[in-house]
Amino acid sequence: MTRPAAPEPLSRTAPPLPGGGEHEQDWQSLTFLHWRVDPAEVAPLLPAGTRPDVFDGSAWVGLIPFRLAHATAPGFRAFGPVPYAGTFPEINVRLYSVDETGRRGVVFRSLESSRLAAVSAAHVLFGLPYRWARMSIATDASGAITYRSERRGDAGFGGRPGPHCRVDARPGLADRSHDELAVFLTARWGLHHERGGRTVYIPNEHAPWTVTDAELLFLDDELLAAAGFPSLAARTPDSVLFSPGVHTAFGRPFPVPH
Repeated sequence: MTRPAAPEPLSRTAPPLPGGGEHEQDWQSLTFLHWRVDPAEVAPLLPAGTRPDVFDGSAWVGLIPFRLAHATAPGFRAFGPVPYAGTFPEINVRLYSVDETGRRGVVFRSLESSRLAAVSAAHVLFGLPYRWARMSIATDASGAITYRSERRGDAGFGGRPGPHCRVDARPGLADRSHDELAVFLTARWGLHHERGGRTVYIPNEHAPWTVTDAELLFLDDELLAAAGFPSLAARTPDSVLFSPGVHTAFGRPFPVPH
């Protein structure tokens, strides 16, 4: 039996997209909240053929609110951003994975979006766990950012209010772009996803992240619990970071051997 390959080296520089980009989008005003967890908690939640990617002996769970903007439709990149539906607030809960070839990625447990069209398209085209939510992002005079979300039903397709989240954070001035943990958490050049009984990898590329420290001012969250981590929101995050954002391109999905 072939042993899984060791994880590829961490790098702030993205590998070229195989076959070029299929679609693109901007990620803006991102706050990264992360908690250490036992890898055994994460392993059952990952797609077949992947295992927890660890840093300093821990797996990590991320809660990341931001604005997704100027998204193009898959296969129609040349037509430019999709009007209205291509820009919206998002909050995702994500895990960190490595497959048997050593390729590092992220695994999304949930993704909140304020655009029903985007939610529907992501479900149909990729099978990603997007959920429709009432959402907002606001920045006050001090530079503090407030992200709010309330899911429209537990499944995110309407109904009584589902899990909610509010994050208040203030970006700092200390550069963390080259910190090893920051690189581990942000420089992920694709996502692992299981659909129809097979695991695929969707690659992405963008310029190196600009990352600073940040201060968490307030957190009231139910998304982590809904994603399978009921105790995390009551704990102080082990890492709080901020980035003004990047412009990102995605390639075609391809199968992961397992």
